[in-house]
Amino acid sequence: MKFEKKVVGLLFLLMTLVIMGCSSEGTSSTTETNNNDSETTEEVQTGGTLEIAYPTQPQSIDPHQSTAEATRDAARVIYESLVTLNGNYEVIPQLADSYEVSDDNTKITFLLREGITFHNGKDLVAEDVVASMEKWGVNKPELGEHEWVAVEDYTVELNLSEPSALIMFFLADQGNMAAIMPKEVAESADSTGATDYIGTGPFEFVEWKQDEVIRFKKFADYQPDSDPADGLGGKKEALVDEINWNFVPDSSTRVNGLMSGQYHFAHMINYDSIPQLESNPQIVVDVWPYGIEGLVFNKKEGLFTDVKARQAVNYALDMDVIMSSAFTGEEFYDLDPSLFLPSQTDWYTEAGIENYNPKDVDKAKELLDEIGYNEEEIVILTSRDYEHHYNAAVATQQLLEEVGMNVKLDVYDWPTLLERRGDSSAYNIFFTGFSTVSTPHQYVFLDSETQWPGWTDNSEIDRLLEEINVAATQEEAKELYSELQQIMWEDLPVINTGKNSRVSGHLENLKGYKNLLGPNFWNVTISE
Repeated sequence: MKFEKKVVGLLFLLMTLVIMGCSSEGTSSTTETNNNDSETTEEVQTGGTLEIAYPTQPQSIDPHQSTAEATRDAARVIYESLVTLNGNYEVIPQLADSYEVSDDNTKITFLLREGITFHNGKDLVAEDVVASMEKWGVNKPELGEHEWVAVEDYTVELNLSEPSALIMFFLADQGNMAAIMPKEVAESADSTGATDYIGTGPFEFVEWKQDEVIRFKKFADYQPDSDPADGLGGKKEALVDEINWNFVPDSSTRVNGLMSGQYHFAHMINYDSIPQLESNPQIVVDVWPYGIEGLVFNKKEGLFTDVKARQAVNYALDMDVIMSSAFTGEEFYDLDPSLFLPSQTDWYTEAGIENYNPKDVDKAKELLDEIGYNEEEIVILTSRDYEHHYNAAVATQQLLEEVGMNVKLDVYDWPTLLERRGDSSAYNIFFTGFSTVSTPHQYVFLDSETQWPGWTDNSEIDRLLEEINVAATQEEAKELYSELQQIMWEDLPVINTGKNSRVSGHLENLKGYKNLLGPNFWNVTISE
């Protein structure tokens, strides 16, 4: 029997992941984010309204409904989950006080922290966890057959039909957070998600003015964890009174607003704005490792149901052209076939490298001739809300036109793009980013059962995901993943164009800001 309390390290599979950067003392220099929190004896100044400039509006702030970063980043100021990730990307309890794992890895028993209150004043109990997890688990095939049981008011069991060494990482995933909400909210949600945004986190939802702002306020009855702050867990506090989450699609407007002091924080700023921001001693530039830039094919309908058409695109592309167009300079991207970072030694592999960035225009044309391509229009969905996705799409359009493909860009705001990418008749390709994850299963484009836009349908990849999930050792899991990555580069459900870093900026007087899989605004103060 394995047992974990909040103060004990991970007992499941330890993933050695990158610690994203190191801290900087300077006020105007470019910094990289430090995700390990430390105690300070300085007097903390509280109060004020934090003004955030964020590039796009989410479809929803119910984190069960979307893997979109716009949902993830806004949602996690109000929601919490049973477990989360520390600064070293290890799983630690959050709303759980502790958990036990059966010897055969088929049952996890969670003991909940007592005295936790939802934003509506209701106490958190086991039935809320069960209802929330049943709602969250509807589209989570990686969980397999499973059942959540409320044993007592503060005890919950998760029973799995097959053992899984990765289950705790699924529960700690940030891209589709297993957020806990009141039972009645979870059960009343429809297919579009919950409409009452009620969690247990340090901030509570106030209002959403469409296309303008989401307002949050400090939750007066929040019960912080007693453990020291660490990554996404430990002690979290609302140290500002309010957060205005402003939607500012234009990057130059975000930059100018930061320069003028209108905003305390600006997310996803253009790379060519860095010199301007660094010249201001009141601004800190934050460069942080992100993940991969992904070209996603519509494999449900149209030209790219044919793998040879997908392979033709892969041969036509020049990853240096695409990545330099999207991310400006080589210091902000790396050409690498793996879905994982080199420091993620449990998963990193160069399998399939022979199919990464082949740059063979003649081969691309040959494949197009084989499938009888006759200048059919190819639609790429894109958005200027994220300039790097737009610039990657423009570069791709130009490269594909050079091999004789007829390519059109359909440009929308990001929420509209998210809606349209679910319509298989609306497009052929879209670009999106995939942030660093801790298991292959968290890449939603791999699993056929998820029915994520792009609609992967590869039985071999599905088989390998299942075998990885129940692998007896990490060595066996990595060997299986290497086989999966090889198949991915042959079948091309997506094309990983390369890894990239992203840039945000904040005023020097914004203290305590951290970035771990996105920006975090608890334990943050505004000093005078």
